[in-house]
Amino acid sequence: MRSLFAVGPMAALLAAFAAMPAHAQDPGDDASTPPGYEGTVFDGDWLSVGVGAVYLPSYRGSDDYVLSPLPLIQGSLKGVAISPRPGGIALDFIPDADGKVAFSLGVAGRLDRNRAVQIKDRVVKQYGKLDTAVEVGPTVGVSFPGVLNQYDSLSVNVDALWDVAGANHGMIVTPSVTYFTPLSRGIAASLSLSATHMDRDYADYYYSTPVLASVPVADRLPGFQAGAGWESAGANALLGFDLDGDLANGGLAVFVVGGYSRMLEDAKRSPFTSIRGDADQWTVGAGIGYTF
Repeated sequence: MRSLFAVGPMAALLAAFAAMPAHAQDPGDDASTPPGYEGTVFDGDWLSVGVGAVYLPSYRGSDDYVLSPLPLIQGSLKGVAISPRPGGIALDFIPDADGKVAFSLGVAGRLDRNRAVQIKDRVVKQYGKLDTAVEVGPTVGVSFPGVLNQYDSLSVNVDALWDVAGANHGMIVTPSVTYFTPLSRGIAASLSLSATHMDRDYADYYYSTPVLASVPVADRLPGFQAGAGWESAGANALLGFDLDGDLANGGLAVFVVGGYSRMLEDAKRSPFTSIRGDADQWTVGAGIGYTF
């Protein structure tokens, strides 16, 4: 199953749940604390955990779709922010004050299981399963609150990840922009735009097609050598609902998500995509989370 593309929008939802009460009810210091303020679940340490199911391509560039489970985690512990990433997490070591421009600097990591499990295409399957990559590297970002209304935010983030497990031996850089806004006290919405740039080793591992004598002539794909460039770009939209109508007090929430991405350059030209798959990639999913 291929769950990496879908994690992004669902990750943004958990971040959105965290952002709303922080901006809506910033207690500040004692002198500025509103009378009767009782705080929110997001004051101090907090954690959100969730699980979802997504319907998405079986590998990047596939036109076959699979149903995949998806665990999620988001929170803040002892001043370290924990954010979900596609197939992994990111840690931010810079504490930020609520209601102000926030900067992030930390480390991100993920498991990349592209073409490592559940390949549905019979021809692509003959080219063998790939190893799971463990990708780790720095992440930086900035978030601007109150862009169009008092409670929304616009975040820009860049991750640079290297494979440390000896699978693809490559590197990717992923810039993203996310706009979040609450629609009511218990409903949040988010739109994310992102792209992935790959180096030569990464591109070669996932998108080159060798000429294999073990593959029958009738199924053999043309030889192709992939090079560095943009792998894909896309957009994801989501909508989240707190089940008791108040995002600020934590508890259970549900979400729905939909996304589209377009394979680019050699990732699009690869026979795995251009002959056996499709450059247009769609995702739809739903899930439930709990914040405490």
